[in-house]
Amino acid sequence: MSRTVMIVVSDSQETIENTKKYWENHDVTVQAYSSAQFREGLDNAFFRQQLVAGVPALASGTSPINSDVGGGNVIQFPTPTATSSSVQKMEELEAHAIENAIVQYKGNLTEAAKALGIGRATLYRKVKQYHIDPSAARKKKVAA
Repeated sequence: MSRTVMIVVSDSQETIENTKKYWENHDVTVQAYSSAQFREGLDNAFFRQQLVAGVPALASGTSPINSDVGGGNVIQFPTPTATSSSVQKMEELEAHAIENAIVQYKGNLTEAAKALGIGRATLYRKVKQYHIDPSAARKKKVAA
């Protein structure tokens, strides 16, 4: 019988400990990384290979894990499929990530660039390339 593995990426030791305590009685192995450790690991080909080969899902978000089936903050880890017809292009994924970061940081491109791990000038270039309007995120901030 295979054991489920959950990877938690958090800089909060309390979050990590709470996650481990909750899942220890559910036959789930929890692997915890700080955001810096995980980022460094993604630069390692072996680490990436292990993620793809052995981890069916990643937890995402800042709210606690929902233990119900199909919980709102569990994202299926992408796995290659030969019959998949809905493959997104890298440009689409990149544009989506940039849009999300800009909305999360309420239109502050400097903070969004830091969160994405790219330079501010690179973000400005990609915003122009993908026709993203950061002022929309700023307007949401005022309306909220």
